[in-house]
Amino acid sequence: MKIIKNFFIKIVKLYQIGISPWIGNNCRYIPTCSNYMIFSLKKWNLFKAIFISIIRIIKCNPWGPSDFYPKKSI
Repeated sequence: MKIIKNFFIKIVKLYQIGISPWIGNNCRYIPTCSNYMIFSLKKWNLFKAIFISIIRIIKCNPWGPSDFYPKKSI
């Protein structure tokens, strides 16, 4: 399971380096959704981490809230 988690972390980091700079700095949340997914993958099991990350991404829209999630609450 750790290998799969590391694979997902590498994919997210690849996104942060290769795709995110082209999109621009438009994130409504602190930490960003990609950082949030990395933190959640390190803290919880794979399925819970993916589930809460998807919920967070769904909330990330122009009409959604903007919030601050300190690392302690993740």
